Amino acid sequence: MANYKIIHDLDIESMEPGVHHFFMDLVANGIGQDIHVPVMVAKGTEPGPCMGVTAVVHGNELNGLRVVQQLMQKVDWQELKGTVVGVPVVNVPAILNQQRRFNDDEDLNRIMPGREDGNMSDVYAARVMNRIIAKFDYLIDLHTASFGRINSFYIRANMKNDVQRKMAELQNADIILNNEGADGTLRSAASDLGIHAITLEVGDPNRFQKGMIRSGIEGVFNVLRHLQMIKGAVEQADEEAVFCGSSYWLYADRGGILEVYPDITEVVRKGEKVATIRDVFGAVVREYFCPEDGIVIGKSTHPVGQTGSRILHLGIIENE
Repeated sequence: MANYKIIHDLDIESMEPGVHHFFMDLVANGIGQDIHVPVMVAKGTEPGPCMGVTAVVHGNELNGLRVVQQLMQKVDWQELKGTVVGVPVVNVPAILNQQRRFNDDEDLNRIMPGREDGNMSDVYAARVMNRIIAKFDYLIDLHTASFGRINSFYIRANMKNDVQRKMAELQNADIILNNEGADGTLRSAASDLGIHAITLEVGDPNRFQKGMIRSGIEGVFNVLRHLQMIKGAVEQADEEAVFCGSSYWLYADRGGILEVYPDITEVVRKGEKVATIRDVFGAVVREYFCPEDGIVIGKSTHPVGQTGSRILHLGIIENE
């Protein structure tokens, strides 16, 4: 394995133009070993903005890792205006433990921007924010669905912000979901710092999906082209994204063997049957019907569903 330089802060201004790979020292584990976050930097020969692309805030969401790796291999720093920073794994303890959450069982994407005087996950989150994210002008944070669920290729963004709206539209996604609030996510914490940030949901957990990865890379390059950080024409979408002003999950109020009928991106109508729960003998114990018209953003695929399990993520379509 190559010996990569260990850094304690992302000092982009002092870097020479070119491609740089680092490990950033953030915290230490219980026996005093440092936990290092990988950071990839492509610094151009001309000044310009800093675009950050982050992945694996949840340890089971892996498509984004390949997006960052391939993006940083494809960016030509000699023709780049500004800087592109890729963080292929934000949540190092989680990916090593092959779990979603940080090693104290906190969801990093619900406690951002963290606290320097907090618990383990709080401190980790705060140092990610202060030492890496705060250096960006723009951020695309890559996620996927979680265990037992699948997602469409969709965007979360504050569509009332003109810059973030444009970043979202440039992803050529299936669905764009308006999401404005301060919700503890990396995206919202970055926005609070004045960074233009969107979340890109790139498919399914615990796997690499080539089509999703290609789409994710295309979207990032579209933003780089739009910002004139690189040359080239923006890739246009084959179909316009469906815009959802809001969304919510349908939950099961009875446990059993769950079957969800609609596919992701499928438009569903009020009153349409969307799921069935059977008992262990196969008898139907509950049927679920769509409460209003919408589109399926994501859905559960795991057949075993306890009371309170998610059924599907319903987006409410709006005309912009």
